[in-house]
Amino acid sequence: KGAMQTFDAMQDINYECSVVGIPKTIDNDIALLDTSFGFDTASTEAAKAIVSAYVESTTNANCIGLVKLMGRHCGFIAALATLAAQVVDVCLIPEMDISKEKLLDYVVEVMKKKSHAVIVVAEGCGDTIIKSEGGATDAGGNKVLADVGPYLKDEITSHFKKRDMPISIKYIDPTYMIRSVPANAYDSLYCATLAQQAVHGAMAGYSGISVGKVDERYVMLPIHAITGKGTRNVDVNGRMYERLMATTKQPSFAP
Repeated sequence: KGAMQTFDAMQDINYECSVVGIPKTIDNDIALLDTSFGFDTASTEAAKAIVSAYVESTTNANCIGLVKLMGRHCGFIAALATLAAQVVDVCLIPEMDISKEKLLDYVVEVMKKKSHAVIVVAEGCGDTIIKSEGGATDAGGNKVLADVGPYLKDEITSHFKKRDMPISIKYIDPTYMIRSVPANAYDSLYCATLAQQAVHGAMAGYSGISVGKVDERYVMLPIHAITGKGTRNVDVNGRMYERLMATTKQPSFAP
């Protein structure tokens, strides 16, 4: 949207300037595009955090590995990392309709069967499982979300305590580890190609466009074609979601 505002401003003052955008979000929630750069690296690192939680949960008595991953409005990172790790019992993403009571009862059921569990929750569930206080925003203008990780840890602990069941929860928040790692080979090549495509577009005289990959082809799109679509979410009727549910074997937690 910043690129679109810049383009409009250049038009208003009749200033000759080529404005070419490169869509950026680690959450992979940009409409029309196949993926956003950084998403592949983020998912790879997130899967490592999940495996670490699995090791902790299986080497400690009555233990749950709880991992909070990025994803303010969509659960692509949490879902893909869960599918890659193949060790998650419960994956919670913002697109789900979740009853806290059903969720907690299911966690009890899993622990009775296995004595260990791995739970992955996307940060956006801080606005679904619980509600943020007021309408506060951060420096980037994003709504401040309630911290769902510690909240869920406390709720699970309290739920097990009421049932007189021993529990140990190992909580992992790898957010900054994921953000700070070098890009992997795929993302490095992807970023370089996007940059080259952006320069090609500018040198060809285009403005008000964004580069990206659509259906595995590099394209140039009007910026408004992307900004006008809003954000993309995990389709709860799509194949990725079906694979997620089949992998974790979790039921629906809908009220």
